[in-house]
Amino acid sequence: MPDRAPQPVDRQLPTDEARDLISLVRDIAQREIAPKAAEEEDAGRFPREIFTLLSESGLLGLPYDSEYGGGDQPYEVYLQVLEELAAARLTVGLGVSVHSLACHALANYGTKEQQVEHLPDMLGGGLLGAYCLSEPASGSDAASLRTKAVRDGGDWVLTGTKAWITHGGVADFCTVLARTGAEGPRGITAFLVPGDAEGLSAAVPEKKMGMKGSPTAQVHFDGVRVPDSGRIGEEGQGFAIALSALDSGRLGIAACAVGVAQAALDEAVAYATGREQFGRPIADFQGLRFMLADMATRIEAGRSLYLTAARLRDAGRPFARQAAMAKLFCTDTAMQVTIDAVQVLGGYGYTADFPVERYMREAKVLQIVEGTNQIQRMVIARHLAGPESR
Repeated sequence: MPDRAPQPVDRQLPTDEARDLISLVRDIAQREIAPKAAEEEDAGRFPREIFTLLSESGLLGLPYDSEYGGGDQPYEVYLQVLEELAAARLTVGLGVSVHSLACHALANYGTKEQQVEHLPDMLGGGLLGAYCLSEPASGSDAASLRTKAVRDGGDWVLTGTKAWITHGGVADFCTVLARTGAEGPRGITAFLVPGDAEGLSAAVPEKKMGMKGSPTAQVHFDGVRVPDSGRIGEEGQGFAIALSALDSGRLGIAACAVGVAQAALDEAVAYATGREQFGRPIADFQGLRFMLADMATRIEAGRSLYLTAARLRDAGRPFARQAAMAKLFCTDTAMQVTIDAVQVLGGYGYTADFPVERYMREAKVLQIVEGTNQIQRMVIARHLAGPESR
C-alpha cells in the first residue's frame, strides 16, 4: 500500500507565536514521541524523559503566568498543544493535562509567597504533578471523600488513600484534597504535598486495558506531615478549588480526545486509500466514504466545541456548561471514531500491527476520567433546569 502521510490539522491560531509553538510541538511529537509510542505502551513504560524534554521546552506550564515560569498562553492555544501531543501518544497528552490540573490550585488560590517558592519548579523546573481527589469509595461523589487532615501544632497530618491517581508513584508533588472539617463539601481543604514526603507511598499501578504507559495507582497517606504553609486557600475552600480545576481539566480531556480521534481518522484514511479490493481502493466504496466523512465531521465539531469553551474561559466568562459539553461530546466522539477506524481496517484493525486498536482502548478511559460522561450530562442539565429536586 502507498504511504499516505496525514496532513497536519489546519488550525486557527491567534498569533505568530502560537503558530511557532504548534510547529515546535509537532516536531517533538514526530521525532520523540510517536515513533516509540506503540512499543512503549505495549511494554507499559512511562516516558519520564519526554516530560523532562517538554519541561525544558517550556511546554509544561503553558497556560500559567510567565512571572513564575509559565508560558502566558491562552487556553485556546494550550488545548491545541494538548491535542497534538495526545495524537502522538495519549500517555503524554493526558499527562500534561493532569500536570496542569495539579498546578491549578496553587497558581490560582495560593499566596504570593507560595507561588514564588513553588511555581517556578512546578511549571518549568522538571517537576511532574499528580492530582489527588478521587478515593476508593468516592469517585463521582467527590464531596464524600474520607482522607483526613488533622491539625497538630503548626502542621497538618494527612491520613487516607486516594485512588485512580495518574502519575501515582512517579509524581514529584501532589495536590491533595482532604477533610479538615464536617462531612460534605464545606469540610474539604487543599494541600500541596511533596512526592517524597515521609509516610506517602503508592500501590502497584493498576493493570489497565489502555494507557499502559501511564501509571495509575492508589496513593497512601500514612500520617504525612504538611506545614500550614502547604495549605492552599482557606480551610474549607478545597471543594470549590477542586471544582474550579475540574472545569479547566475537562477541557484538557476534550482536547486529548480530539487528538486521539484525529490520529485514528488519519490512520483510517491512509489505509482506505491504499488498500485495494475488487480492483480499486476501498476508499472508492460509498459505504466506507460515508464512514470517513462522518468521522471527520464529528472531529471538527468536537474541536470547535472545546475551542468555544476555551475562548469563553480566556475572556473571563463562565464556561462550566460548555466545558461539560465539550468533555461529553469529544470523548464520545473519540470512542465512536476509534471504533469506526477499527472497522475500516477490518481484520488488520483488530491486530496490534496497526495502532487503531490501541486508540480504541485508550478512548474508553476518556469517557470516565475527570467526571464520567453521565456526570457531564448532570452538570449540563443543572445549568439548563436547575438542581434536581430532593
